[in-house]
Amino acid sequence: MSNENMSNDAASKLKRLAAKRKSLGSRKTLLVLGPVVLVLAVVLGYPLYVRIMTHESTDDAFVEAHVVSMSPRVAGHVAEVPVHDNQWVEKGDLLVQVDRRPFEVALDVAKARLQSADAARQEAEAEVAAARSLVVQRNAALSSNRSELDQARAGVDEYAAGHNRDENDFKRMDEMVEAGAVSRQEYDHARAQAAVSKAKLLSARKKIDTQSAQIRQAVASAQAAEDGLRQAQAVVDKRVAEAREAEAEVRQAELNLSYTRITAPCAGFVTKKAVEPGTYVQVGQQLLAVVGRDVWVVANFKETQISGMKPGQSVDIEVDAYPGVTFEGHVDSIQRGTGSRFTLLPPENATGNFIKVVQRVPVKIVLNHPNGEGGYLLAPGMSVIPNVDLADGPAGDGLAGARTGRETAMQ
Repeated sequence: MSNENMSNDAASKLKRLAAKRKSLGSRKTLLVLGPVVLVLAVVLGYPLYVRIMTHESTDDAFVEAHVVSMSPRVAGHVAEVPVHDNQWVEKGDLLVQVDRRPFEVALDVAKARLQSADAARQEAEAEVAAARSLVVQRNAALSSNRSELDQARAGVDEYAAGHNRDENDFKRMDEMVEAGAVSRQEYDHARAQAAVSKAKLLSARKKIDTQSAQIRQAVASAQAAEDGLRQAQAVVDKRVAEAREAEAEVRQAELNLSYTRITAPCAGFVTKKAVEPGTYVQVGQQLLAVVGRDVWVVANFKETQISGMKPGQSVDIEVDAYPGVTFEGHVDSIQRGTGSRFTLLPPENATGNFIKVVQRVPVKIVLNHPNGEGGYLLAPGMSVIPNVDLADGPAGDGLAGARTGRETAMQ
């Protein structure tokens, strides 16, 4: 019995000794591995810490591109659609051809109307030339009548002077014939001469009246000719306006005819094609879209993340469609305003139930390499995760701004 107790005591002592040795070994292991683990934690954790402090990222980011919606400017039946979905087209390539025939007829009608307007304008101009010639003729006749009137007035003065002379001679002869100083024949001659000069004076005065009447008639004729000239000129102005209107109609018809060809405004891929030959299309109806090859990223960062962002900072872009692939880019610009500010119905904060919400600010990020390089094609709407290097700036300005932003956000 005592031997069994002794055996048990010896076994327990051996177990305690083994446990003590194991504990000492574990402590030695911890003393040896602890610094190693600490060094590894520092070595591996510091870069992660630096990256967290110097980079900003968001999953609210998408690929954008130039998307041009094509719609007709004229209504009509579609005659030809030479493109198909996802086809690459160059600038100026035909996308949709609307039936040209109705617009060609309209152009012919407009040209005929222009010819008629030109002919009417030329006819009116000829009438103006005739009216102007008539005005010149009537003014010349008026000038001639006025010259004859002046001559008649000069003749009146001359005949009046002659009549006065003959009348005075006759009076003297009358006195002398009673005294017997002159013969009866000379007296009769003086009386006849006085009568003749009086008749000439009366005739000259009557001619003045006649010339005055002719001048009044000539003035009226000249005025009527000038009125006719003004009327003819007004007709010309009207015909010129009609000709210009007809020219505008021709240009509009030519434009409408050119609008029947819907061409690509830029190089890109055809998408969302919703038109087939024979379809009747309306003005403004969306037929298809052309997506350009150039793409960029619009990342909606929180307003607390952009304090250190500046144009030119490098960006690593991860695309959900290509796991494990990183695209390089840089910050192009930061929108002057939050996304909610430019919505259709901006929030009205001047109310009593205002709740502060962290706003999002769109940041445009441009790729450093062309789209499709390396076999990775980026399309509008793809989800991406950009990581902006805030330390990529002069004298570490970005890093200082990032720290300030983070401290503000924490407060």
